[in-house]
Amino acid sequence: MFRFLLKLIICLGLAIAAGLFLLAFRSGDVVYTAYEWISPARFHQFDNLIRTVAAEHELDPMLVKAVVWRESRFDPRKIGSAGERGLMQVSERAAREWARETQVANFHADDLLDPKTNLEAGAWYLHRAFQHWEHQKKPAVFNNDPDTPMSEKAFRNNIDFRGTRNYVASVLQRFEFYRKRGRM
Repeated sequence: MFRFLLKLIICLGLAIAAGLFLLAFRSGDVVYTAYEWISPARFHQFDNLIRTVAAEHELDPMLVKAVVWRESRFDPRKIGSAGERGLMQVSERAAREWARETQVANFHADDLLDPKTNLEAGAWYLHRAFQHWEHQKKPAVFNNDPDTPMSEKAFRNNIDFRGTRNYVASVLQRFEFYRKRGRM
């Protein structure tokens, strides 16, 4: 009887492990999904704040979360090699511009380690970048016809700097990952 129960427990354990692996595999990123299961608070603790800030700045919250994932892996205390700070790795220069434009009094660079402040500044800056590029002339496909817009893939492939091209691809991959799941 003991052997039967032991075999049953082992079979159930293997079935559960196989099911979890299949779910993680279907998610599109096994490692991310496994970490998310192990530490759900880390991966979701800023979701409500991201949704709020994204709505205020007319951004897709999944895109904002994709940038946060790419920049800091959800570490609000992260400081980058060039002094960027917080969840969205906002530079002091960009943050000062945000503080001036939005009339934030007594702003200090260390305020960027506060998740709300960081997301506000980062989302403001991202929205501003979208506005800038939205008003730019759309690039033409290789035949120089301005009425034929370049595809997104062709545009990404034409980004001159490899680091920028890889960064954009990384953020867009994570954005698609969140969209595919239908949740952040």
